[in-house]
Amino acid sequence: MPRIAFYPGSFDPITNGHLDVVRHAVPLCDRLVVAIGVHPGKTPLFSTEERLKMLHDICGPLAAQAGCAFEATTFDDLSVTAARKHGATIMIRGLRDGTDLDYEMQLAGMNEAMAPEVHTVFLPASPMVRPITATLVRQIAAMGGDVSTFVPPLVTSLLKAKFAG
Repeated sequence: MPRIAFYPGSFDPITNGHLDVVRHAVPLCDRLVVAIGVHPGKTPLFSTEERLKMLHDICGPLAAQAGCAFEATTFDDLSVTAARKHGATIMIRGLRDGTDLDYEMQLAGMNEAMAPEVHTVFLPASPMVRPITATLVRQIAAMGGDVSTFVPPLVTSLLKAKFAG
């Protein structure tokens, strides 16, 4: 039975923190599904299509290098429901600090109650990426700051294009 892992998030944009999670996740599974949560009440900086392309272009090669099949998709229901739809038995969650841990433990407990066959795996962030959040990256980029140490080069270019003018 293949080990399928599901990594949900908004990925708006993809940061080096997200890549850190993907790098640690691909050795744990045969297939990694990275899924963008789409919620009608939120207005992301990048469209769903732009984020899917970023995921394919940036995360796809990392997975391939590890011999792991890769899929980028979207979902608009509970992440645990979406994980089930993809046949995942592993839910990947990244942790930056104790605040993340407190929230993620609650979420994992609720998910386990709803889908006991989907096991949450916490991957601690590497020290260099712990302070990175997509929200801060967007704010820095919007104000003309250099985000190149926080995101992959492709994302740096895309952010510059978004805020040019």
